Amino acid sequence: MSKLLSVRELHMKMAEVESAKASAALKAHETAEAEKKAFIDHLLGPSGLTEEQASEKASIMIERAMANGLTSVQVLRFPNHICTDGGRAINQVEEGWENTLTGIPKEIYQYWKNKLRPLGYHIRYHIVDYPGGMPGDVAITLSWG
Repeated sequence: MSKLLSVRELHMKMAEVESAKASAALKAHETAEAEKKAFIDHLLGPSGLTEEQASEKASIMIERAMANGLTSVQVLRFPNHICTDGGRAINQVEEGWENTLTGIPKEIYQYWKNKLRPLGYHIRYHIVDYPGGMPGDVAITLSWG
């Protein structure tokens, strides 16, 4: 038979439960932040892909989109602060915006310029969200339609 708790004991038990929830939420937040940092660190460095591997990835992505009746595909979404100007030139569609790219987003642009553009593909870098009214993430969209 269970013992009936006093109001004080009940409050203590509730505080323990809330503390455990807060601790779990903090741990989940810290894990998410670590994953985000690792993703950004990965984006800032070279992809390490050979031209053949990049072509294979591009081909798979394009074929999947085409099989689903699409004429474009989002290749990557990344935080605007990876750009040297925080995505300002992309947001303003300024000439030379591609010079603000770094890491893998820059590699993708170069791959498109050298390999895909001659085949008739188009690429678009654009801001896809505005948290707090300010430019946020950048998406890279490849299209062929």
